[in-house]
Amino acid sequence: MKIGIPKGLLYQYYYPFWRSLFERLGCEVVLSDKSTKSLVGKGIAATVPEICLPIKIYMGHVINLKEKGVDYIFCPRFVHIEKGFWFCPKYIGLPELVDKTLPDTNLLVAEIDCTREDTADLKSFMPVAHKLGVSRHAMKEALKGAAEDYAKFREYCHSGLTLDEAADVMFKGVSPDKFKREEYMTTIGLLGYVYNVYDPFISMEIIDKLRELKVNVVTFDMLDDYDLVKYRDQRTRPIFWTFADKLYEAANVMINDMNVQGLIHITAFGCGPDSVVGKEIEHDFADSGVPFMTLRIDEHTGESHLQTRIEAFTDMIKRKIHKINEVK
Repeated sequence: MKIGIPKGLLYQYYYPFWRSLFERLGCEVVLSDKSTKSLVGKGIAATVPEICLPIKIYMGHVINLKEKGVDYIFCPRFVHIEKGFWFCPKYIGLPELVDKTLPDTNLLVAEIDCTREDTADLKSFMPVAHKLGVSRHAMKEALKGAAEDYAKFREYCHSGLTLDEAADVMFKGVSPDKFKREEYMTTIGLLGYVYNVYDPFISMEIIDKLRELKVNVVTFDMLDDYDLVKYRDQRTRPIFWTFADKLYEAANVMINDMNVQGLIHITAFGCGPDSVVGKEIEHDFADSGVPFMTLRIDEHTGESHLQTRIEAFTDMIKRKIHKINEVK
């Protein structure tokens, strides 16, 4: 049984869990290809112009998997993983969105409506078990093992590895020591949903570009669960979107506990939650003295534009650090 997993939306965050789960169930996991102009173009052509870029890219990956001839395409419906916090409506309606956009797509849908960060909830995955003809016991055991693998994956992330680096350690046998890097004087917090930060088409490899500029990069997924809730009670305005809340709290921790010298928020044009949370971060932490820059990306954004902006931003921060050191 070949299960296709699109390299879009929450792929980087949950891929280790999904891969472990389906392999434990005896399935072959097939990934879509890397995001390219051609692949993304197919997704753009299939969707309405008004929808956000990450959804357009996701559709391109679904088309790519259909061309590979997989038996099912895994398309989870994310409702919530914490009481009181919800996913974007596009996540909640993603299976229907794919079905109406790309008819005759054989979807395998998990109903993620639970209170577990790792989503390893038996009830959520019973629709998958029924469709694959898997027993309740077999699914329960597979979820248990996948949750253990996912916990290891997150430990690597908490040690400072990116999601991609942690996945390489988990599945390619790469030593974590390979990713040890020189520590620089400048540290920037890179805020953004995982698909904006890690998808090569959207981010244009922004982490590598910052590291080439001799900048330490911290992302929200490197912080542990405690960090992402420790300051939540101090907020006067709650944020009800799951990952938007994570970004806001990550900014709080990065500024107060990690002494980052700058924050970059990378967002896709047309994202409703980001249009709110980005402004809240900029407003609420304006008095911190930490420079904040928003990079808003769409399918027309050029790489030279992004490169120029991050070079100017990091140069400004380095000059500020140099002046502070001169005064000392």
